[in-house]
Parts: sequence; structure tokens; C-alpha cells
Amino acid sequence: MSVRRPVKSRGVYPSNRVKLGPARLKSRNIEEVADYIQIQPFKMSQLYKTIEPSVIDDEMLEEAVKKQGPSGKAGQIAQLEGIEFKDVKNLQLDYRNILKIDNLWQFKTLTKLQLDNNVIEKIEGLNALINLVWLDLSFNNIEIIEGLDELVKLEDLSLYSNRIANIENMDSLVNLQIFSIGKNHINKLENIIYLRRFKRLRTLNLAGNPMCEDERYSMYIPAYLPTLMYLDFRLIDKTTKEIALEKHHSAVANLMYHEDVAFKKLEKIRLQEEELALHKAAYVEYLNGPGLFNTMFSEDPEAPKLLMLPGATELVDIYPFPKAEFTSICQKLFTHGLKGHEKRQNELEHFMECVREAIEENQQKGVKVIKEFEEKNKER
Repeated sequence: MSVRRPVKSRGVYPSNRVKLGPARLKSRNIEEVADYIQIQPFKMSQLYKTIEPSVIDDEMLEEAVKKQGPSGKAGQIAQLEGIEFKDVKNLQLDYRNILKIDNLWQFKTLTKLQLDNNVIEKIEGLNALINLVWLDLSFNNIEIIEGLDELVKLEDLSLYSNRIANIENMDSLVNLQIFSIGKNHINKLENIIYLRRFKRLRTLNLAGNPMCEDERYSMYIPAYLPTLMYLDFRLIDKTTKEIALEKHHSAVANLMYHEDVAFKKLEKIRLQEEELALHKAAYVEYLNGPGLFNTMFSEDPEAPKLLMLPGATELVDIYPFPKAEFTSICQKLFTHGLKGHEKRQNELEHFMECVREAIEENQQKGVKVIKEFEEKNKER
């Protein structure tokens, strides 16, 4: 019996079993929905033992870029002149038995990357893809979520049908809106609390994980993720949200309290770090108080021995006076340094503005010269 390869499609899903999410959900892999309703598509991982894993080399990338490039006359021109990797926006590398993500650093402007249905074991090699918005790593052999730190623009992430046991290492994905991690090895419902940090998350797929068998599942997710709109391809209606929040009210309220405490603590640290960064840029760090004076003696192992010398007691008695004078001088240096830094910043901004104006003026002159040259050629 032959196995028919599934056809990638947009917006063509069975309608008798599931309610789909927003329009953007239609961009999700057809295999996810098919797998969810017990249709078994062909998966590249089935061939892992029979076909040698491949690597992402220049030949594979050039072939993929040409195949996905423009058609017609534009395509012919692209074939002749070539398409630079740095200009490619979408890249489809599915069903290629890829074992390792590599050699993608040239795709600086890439916004959509499709790596589903391969045999990838580790998320890596994506640090240069800072403009990525859509990433599909479904149907692979990934065990740990990692390597996503630089993808701050990512909005849509699919890790469906892998071997992941924990939702973690995604803190930088502040723009995440759609997340599919169904059919993995996530056992504990508590693991989804990690997703509360993603304020823009609206669509979540968890179907097929062991935790879905927990009788609390249907109420637990809407309670702890109240801004979620779609769960497992179904709309979370208002009544369900209200019942879920009522059922888990005490636990959620307690969690929110601790989250608020932690947030305030982190915010305080952030402000302190920003202030210190400013002081370092102005070369006046630790001069706005007695900090410098204290550090001069705090780690001095000989200081206790000096107190044993004759007359040391009298010196200790007058210690506050030189400390206060020293601190006053440091404070004056601190104030002067900040004013100097502000002056340098203003001068730098003025200089850069002049540079921009000069560049714009030269560009206009260049355009004028080219037009004059073209007009003279027409007259001939």
C-alpha cells in the first residue's frame, strides 16, 4: 500500500470536528490539524532509519531559493542574475531529512522559515535570523527548547510533534502570538504557567501531550492563561473562561501576587542597571556617595592591625570628618561628569545630523547629475 504525501495548504481543514482560530491559524501546518483529528500523514522521521541524514549546504539552499523564487519573466531574470540569500524573505526546507540546522547566517532579512518534517535534534544556528516572524520546527526529534534568544520578533512558533518535556528558554519571545507544542512529552499542567509571561499569546495548541489526560486540563488552561482565545484549535468562549477563573480563583490570585512582587523586584534591578550604565558612560560610577571611600578600606586586611598601634584610637575618632569631605568632593565630580556626558551626547547628535544632511545633499546632487547626463544622451 502506497503512502500519499500530504499537500501543504492554507485554509483547507476539515470542518466537521474542529473550530479553527483566527485567520493566521490557517498558516499552520496541515499535518498538525490532520494529526489532531486522527488522520496520519506521512512524516519524514519515518525514513530516519532508511535514508542518510542531510546537511544544509549551499547547494540545498540555492536549489530551495530558486524553486521558491519568482515566476515568469521575473523568474527568468532571477535565474540569470541569481538571488542573494540576504534578500530572501521566505525559506522552505521541509521534507529534506535535515539533521542539523546550519549555514543560515546569510539570510539576514528572512521572516519565514519552514523546517518541519525533518530529523532535527537540536534548535541551533538561528541567532543571525533576527527578523524571523514565523518558524516551523514541527515533526522533528527536538527534546529541549533552546537557541531562540535572538528571535525577539517571532510571532508564530510551531514545535508540534517532537520530544519536548518542558516549556522553557523562551523569555526573549516577547511578541509571540501563536504557539503550537502539541504531541510532545509534557506531563505537568503546571508547566504552562511559564506561558503567562507572553502577554500577546492568543492561540495555543497542546493537544496530544500526556497532561491533556488530566481531568483539570479544560479548566486549568483558561484560568491560568486568561488572555488566550484559542486552545487546541477551538475557541475558548466567555462562559468557559468565567467558570475556569471562578474555579481557580484563589490559586490564580496568589500567583498574581507573587508575580507582582517578582516584577517589582526585577524592575528595581533594571532601573539600577540602567542608572549604573549611564554613570559608566559618564565615567562617574560610584561617585554619587561614600561608595568609593568605603571600598578603599573595606577589603584592607591590614586595617585591624593598624588599630593596635599607639594613637590609632584618636585617628578613628576623627574618621567621619575626612570621609564626609571625601564624599563631598566625589559628589561634585559626579555632577560635573554627568553634565559633561550630556554635553558630549548633544554634540554627537548634532554631528550625526550634519552627516545625514550631507549624505542627503550628495544623493540629491548625484541624482541631478545622472538626470542631466541622461537628457544629454537623449538629445544626441
